[in-house]
Amino acid sequence: MQQKVLMEKYPVFHADIAKSETTLASADDVVDFLKARIDADPGIAYVATFDHYAHTQAIGGDINPDMKAARNVVFCFGKALPNPDVLSVRPRSIGVADMGDHFHVSFLEAPMKLANETMEGWVKSMRNT
Repeated sequence: MQQKVLMEKYPVFHADIAKSETTLASADDVVDFLKARIDADPGIAYVATFDHYAHTQAIGGDINPDMKAARNVVFCFGKALPNPDVLSVRPRSIGVADMGDHFHVSFLEAPMKLANETMEGWVKSMRNT
């Protein structure tokens, strides 16, 4: 996984996973893989899967022509609510883009170290599954 700052303000973790490195063949396969990891942890709640590609296409938005699919898997670690401002950084989301020969998987850095380590582990475990 690599880290970058997107648009000069958003700390993002991302990885490109070649389809030859995984048995996952589609964005839906990746979503199912991630959802299984979420469902396996009683401390994490699955919220939804958002088809960002279909939404953008439906409103006539611009889509990178190399992108074949784009989904967001939405979930929440939510171990505590110490103040109301923490709601602004929840729930979490992992973006999955099918770029034809590879998947681009990304997520915004969470304020909780364990959340980042968990999400990074899920993404890394996609290789050679």
